[in-house]
Order: sequence, then structure tokens, then C-alpha cells
Amino acid sequence: MSSTAEVAAEESAPATGVWLHAVVRDVEPATLAGLAGMGGAPVRAVAGAGLVAVVSPAPLDEYGEEPLRHHLEDLAWLERAARAHHAVVDALARQGPVVPARLATVHTDDERVATSLAARRAELSATLIRLTGRGEWGVKGYLVPGAPVESTAAQDGGGVGTAYLRRRRAQLTARDERQQGASAAADAVHDALCEVAVAGRRHAPQDRRLSGASTPMALNGAYLVDVAALRRFTDLVDTLGDRHPGLRLELTGPWPAYSFVAERPAGAVGEPR
Repeated sequence: MSSTAEVAAEESAPATGVWLHAVVRDVEPATLAGLAGMGGAPVRAVAGAGLVAVVSPAPLDEYGEEPLRHHLEDLAWLERAARAHHAVVDALARQGPVVPARLATVHTDDERVATSLAARRAELSATLIRLTGRGEWGVKGYLVPGAPVESTAAQDGGGVGTAYLRRRRAQLTARDERQQGASAAADAVHDALCEVAVAGRRHAPQDRRLSGASTPMALNGAYLVDVAALRRFTDLVDTLGDRHPGLRLELTGPWPAYSFVAERPAGAVGEPR
């Protein structure tokens, strides 16, 4: 029999939702053991429609729709949440194909999770088949500052002011030509990599404050690559780096296939607007 104090504590406790990390075909209990989800809580499996969702508890006073709307504007909170979410997805991806959930996909309870699995069964199953034996690789291309481009303008006479304007015009022309050259090189690199990859996507270049690079990013590509074609893909990245010296190419991965899964379905309580 519960005491009055215990009943009051239960009534005052915040409702707990379910943060969706990813969907897999199946998962061994040993894989989930020791994995920490949101807020360090243990993860668990929710089965439905022949699939398994890997989730962690999400108190709705922090992960509900209104709190999330504010949290997603807090870069420090967002980074912590993204790291916790990715750690689970990455661990699952090491065991086999995984469909990562978009960040901040929160359901009210396990029943809603199972319902979502049933509603999306065909799509999720097809995605898991498509991702089997494949990984996502990232290729970023950063502008390499080159030698100044000489101006082709006529070197007519003039005073100090004219000379300054001529130099300034030459600097702007050289900068524009470097940027145009980097853009064309990024297009060529992406097209070549897509010929080897199963699929490719270009994301918006990252700001230098996020990339940590000292020069602008001209290419931010993601590529779904067959394991059997990986050596050919990585060799091609090296070849393209030599072919386009105006870009410094950086290869990262493998990653869970965030770039090659469908957008989150409606019905989650924590969808950023």
C-alpha cells in the first residue's frame, strides 16, 4: 500500500516520453548494455512490426515540445544532446544497418513508437536493405589560398590614387577568380565521387566557426559507399585532391547514414518548427 507521501511524489513527477535514437532490424541485449541515452539514462528496445526502435527515457519537462523549442536555440544544450544521440546511433551502426532518427524525435510512450514502426514498416525495411553493406563518408573541400592573380588591365599612367585603385581592383579580381575556381572544382569533385558512390548529397558549406578551418569551405559532401567500393572511393579522393590543388580535400567516416534516410514522420512531440 502506498503512503500519502509516495502518491504525492508520483503525482508531482514529470511525465516521461520516449526519445527515439534509431531503428534496426534486431539488436542484441549485449549491444544495448552500458549504452547511455539522453541525460545518461540507459537505452532499451521497443519492438513493433518486425522492427526494433532503440529509445531512451525523455522527461517531457525537458524534452517536450515547448521545452525543446527553447533548448534547440541553446547551442551548448544542442551539442550535448547531439553527442548523446550520436553515441547511441554510432554504436548501433557498428553492428549493422541502422536508420538514425532525426535529432529531437520524441514520442509520448512506447505505444506511439510501435505505432510509428507499423506505419513506416515498408519504408524503414526498404531503407535498412538499401543501407546494408554501405556506409556514409564525408568529403569536405577547403579553399587553398593561391598566389595572387595578376591583373590583365592596361597599366596606364596615373597618380597615387589611380595606382591604389588599380591594385585594389586586381585584388578583388583575384579573389573572385579563386572563389569561382574553387566552386567549379567542388562541382567536379562531387560529380566524380558520385560516379563511385551509390548516392551523394551536398550540404551547405559550414561556417568557419563550426568547421574550425582557417579558410572557407567550398564542398560539404556526403556519399553512401559500398564496402566493396571503399578502396576505389578513397583512392579517388586522393586523385581528385591532386587534380584540384585549389581545394584541400578532407575525408571523414564512416558515419551512420544520416544523409540518406527519410525525414522524420509527423507525430513526434518534439519537432522543432
